[in-house]
Amino acid sequence: MHQAEHFTPLSVSVEDAARIVGHSRSGIYELIAAGDLKAFKLGRRRLILMSELKAWIERAAKAGTR
Repeated sequence: MHQAEHFTPLSVSVEDAARIVGHSRSGIYELIAAGDLKAFKLGRRRLILMSELKAWIERAAKAGTR
């Protein structure tokens, strides 16, 4: 019997990142352009590491609690 393997992606597209954090796609591109969120290109796709996305959320949360 095979069980479906559950895995967490290492990186996500800009569209998926926007959906995950509840931000607009253009807002994510603005963060990338400003250097606030690191991204990389793989072929024609722009991807964001999940670890970087989590780190950005944590920074944003800390900045919002001030």
